[in-house]
Amino acid sequence: MKPDEVAIYQITQATTATFADLYLRQTFLFFVESGSKKVVGPTQDLIGHEGDLLVFPAGSIVTMENRTVLDRTYRALGVAYPDSSIARIFDDCPAAKAADHVQVLKADPFRPLDLVPIIHETRDHPSLPMVLREHRLLEPLIWLRENGVHLAPGQTETPMGRVRRLIEQDLSHPWRASDVARQMAMSEATLRRWLGTTGQGFSKILMNTRLEHGLSLLQTTDRPISTIAFDCGFKTPSHFSDAFRKRFAIAPKQIRVTAKK
Repeated sequence: MKPDEVAIYQITQATTATFADLYLRQTFLFFVESGSKKVVGPTQDLIGHEGDLLVFPAGSIVTMENRTVLDRTYRALGVAYPDSSIARIFDDCPAAKAADHVQVLKADPFRPLDLVPIIHETRDHPSLPMVLREHRLLEPLIWLRENGVHLAPGQTETPMGRVRRLIEQDLSHPWRASDVARQMAMSEATLRRWLGTTGQGFSKILMNTRLEHGLSLLQTTDRPISTIAFDCGFKTPSHFSDAFRKRFAIAPKQIRVTAKK
């Protein structure tokens, strides 16, 4: 693992909103700093409040609601770890024991927000020797394991995950099913049959990948919405806004600005 393989996102959201069927390719840690996060799944419903940590295993498909509180925006720190990091810390974790659902560590008694300064200082401290930065970035995972969190290393990537990972390499590219099939050394018919096992066709996977990346940029950057639209492969900002509203039932600008009542 290299330090730049650990992605850190400062997430802010001005309006409470629910986002259905989000795909998280890597293991994700969400440290809730303000507001709350509700997670709805086929086997569990849970809420992470301010100060709590939610742990999402790689390959999760979840519905989550980010909730603001009074006049305060929702705010969280998101940290994504590569599979290699999970394997290093959880390589001897029995497969039957590894959780395939979201796990939560509460502010009391675990105090997970104490990890946030360590993550920031290590990730953004270029003067630290590389080997030391690598080890420090593994400390939060060691802390998770010591506190009863179990994650599965080296899970096989799903067909949908492989396609999404390829599309994410260049979201602005005018992807076609034939392009993806060629990149994966298979026929287009085979690709479509392969994706049929996931319940999602190529067009839906492409659109969801673009919209979910757009959501992430709205929450974690100050880029203009028009720039985000083009970066995500939409021909016009209005096309992006219409598709975003259809998918998430909220306008892109309301991610950053409180909706008028």
